[in-house]
Amino acid sequence: MNDLRVSLVQSELEWEDPEANRRRLDHRIGSLDGSRTDLIVLPEMFATGFTMNAEAVAEPAEASPTLDWMRRQARERDCVIVGSLAIADAGARYNRLYWVTPDGGVEHYDKRHLFRMGDEPLHYAMGRARKIVELKGFRLLLSVCYDLRFPVWLRQRPSAPEHFEYDALLCVANWPAPRRQPWRTLLQARAIENLGYVIGVNRVGRDGNGLEYAGDSMVVDFKGEPMIDRPTGEWFVETATLSAEALKTFREKFPAWQDADTFHWEA
Repeated sequence: MNDLRVSLVQSELEWEDPEANRRRLDHRIGSLDGSRTDLIVLPEMFATGFTMNAEAVAEPAEASPTLDWMRRQARERDCVIVGSLAIADAGARYNRLYWVTPDGGVEHYDKRHLFRMGDEPLHYAMGRARKIVELKGFRLLLSVCYDLRFPVWLRQRPSAPEHFEYDALLCVANWPAPRRQPWRTLLQARAIENLGYVIGVNRVGRDGNGLEYAGDSMVVDFKGEPMIDRPTGEWFVETATLSAEALKTFREKFPAWQDADTFHWEA
């Protein structure tokens, strides 16, 4: 496993305007490429904002303009790009997190925990499976926003120091400012309990429902200590390097996983 460079893109989003958001994010990302980063992380529903107007804005899985944009970005920048979209697939609509590689490869995770307080289950279908991807030997568990509140879904079940399920949890979000403290606390808690890095990318600005977003995008290390933690309300692009050796050493010297309870979950 090698060190992994991760770039957070915390940005405002135009409401239900994919073309405008693609232009904005292209500008925000700027000159980032494979010489500077391995992974670019965009917020949840970065093309539209967190809208329940799924019938109107969901892009077809087989012909998504925004997924095509992600493919182009990954290819031209020679790095992986990840973010979630409203997607229509096989008669259902999903809040789908795409992982797109420079060679055109695409993997996805459909959001499992739908935010009922915002009526998300009325407009989107629930995902059924966890998804772990790999980059430079780093294994990353993909998640979206409200998933962060459910530790069992995200819990490690290692059998040995070298047999952890994942090394970093990646969570993209549209998490409103009034609940920013839970967002920050949960990012750190998930890192501590799973002995791994956590990457959390949120948006800033105001959405079409009048909700304000403070951002608080963070990279948190395996002890829960922030590596990236910027002032609230500002857009930024910043890169952190996740150390493979530091993670390995900590897991060996602090083997709390050996005392974890066994459990079973059903999808």
